[in-house]
Amino acid sequence: MGKEVKIDEKKVNKKDKNVEEKKRIAVVRVRGNVHMKRDIKDTLNKLNLTRVNHCVIIDSRREYKGMINKVKDYVTYGEVSQDILERLIKERGKIKGDSKGRITDDYVKKKTKFKSINDFVKNFMEFKVELKDLGIKQVFRLQPPRKGYERKGIKKPYSLGGALGYRGEKINSLLERML
Repeated sequence: MGKEVKIDEKKVNKKDKNVEEKKRIAVVRVRGNVHMKRDIKDTLNKLNLTRVNHCVIIDSRREYKGMINKVKDYVTYGEVSQDILERLIKERGKIKGDSKGRITDDYVKKKTKFKSINDFVKNFMEFKVELKDLGIKQVFRLQPPRKGYERKGIKKPYSLGGALGYRGEKINSLLERML
């Protein structure tokens, strides 16, 4: 009585691949400007990574992934955790236009509908708000990491014992050493 409906498996799998989980990614610039190609320098400037030990928090959009892939030999990146992001905003966040302004719970109450930095970060990680809604600078200026970068230095990828490229959840330990 009923007709059989055939489902094209290739189309179904193709749709599943396009649906990725959104993540917040911390990108830290590791290397300087010497002998750098112009297009790589421009890409780093678009990411607001103008100096060594600067950090930005971006999402996992396809456009950002392409930019990170282009500059992977100059940066290290990975998925940032909520508690490290909260510490990053508290300790290294700066108010736009105010050179000495620190981010406090009172500031977050005044500028947003959230009661504390913790509430703001929870909603930020769930993609309900952005850092620009808080009115802070997009770049976090960090110190060089305590006990240095990994053993093989800043010219080798993380997978080979160096400091460059993708490091996943281990970016949190690097950020903790840089705070």
